[in-house]
Amino acid sequence: MLKKTAAEFFGTFWLVFGGCGSAVLAAAYPQLGIGFAGVALAFGLTVLTMAYAVGHISGGHFNPAVTLGLWAGGRFSAKGVVPYIIAQVIGGMAAAGVLYLTASGKAGFDATASGFASNGFGEHSPGGYSLQSAVIIELVLTAFFLIVIHGATDKKARAGFAPVAIGLALTLIHLISIPVTNTSVNPARSTAVALFQGTWALQQLWLFWLVPIVGGCLGGLIYRFLLQSKD
Repeated sequence: MLKKTAAEFFGTFWLVFGGCGSAVLAAAYPQLGIGFAGVALAFGLTVLTMAYAVGHISGGHFNPAVTLGLWAGGRFSAKGVVPYIIAQVIGGMAAAGVLYLTASGKAGFDATASGFASNGFGEHSPGGYSLQSAVIIELVLTAFFLIVIHGATDKKARAGFAPVAIGLALTLIHLISIPVTNTSVNPARSTAVALFQGTWALQQLWLFWLVPIVGGCLGGLIYRFLLQSKD
């Protein structure tokens, strides 16, 4: 379990540092910035690369909603849920701390004022989308993310390509939902940056725990009872 939780720590660190780091450090420049599409690709690449790097150790969850979704889908033992989630949250927080120290090296940087890549709805949604929109998009996309994960890692799926499918799925998820909530589908990612934003992001953080977890469990149950082959 120590090796597995260490893998989850480093995997979640890479996801938050790579994904949120691309948003905080590389997306804001008019001419050199990577834009929404670049941030979406960065998130997908973090999962793809770490799934190949440490997925054989821990399964490559890097996300409490994924851990609980795999448990609901019958793919993960209940005894590993809490250790995995703790490792994921701590890994995300560590990455956000390193990102904060890096971003603070630029004059005028303010994590609270900039939002620090936090997730939000209403006036804190990048596109001004409501609470209702945020609930719908996070629920649906997390559920489909878990369906992709279950299908790509099924014993009947083509071996070796699961990280590619999962990474591309996360890229697509971000392309759809960055304007709505800045894309969570991952409570550890949301918590990590909200702690440094410190105000509205913490007040709205409940949604980015509750809805992705419900969506993840829903996706796991859909695959388990409707799509999974019964031998």
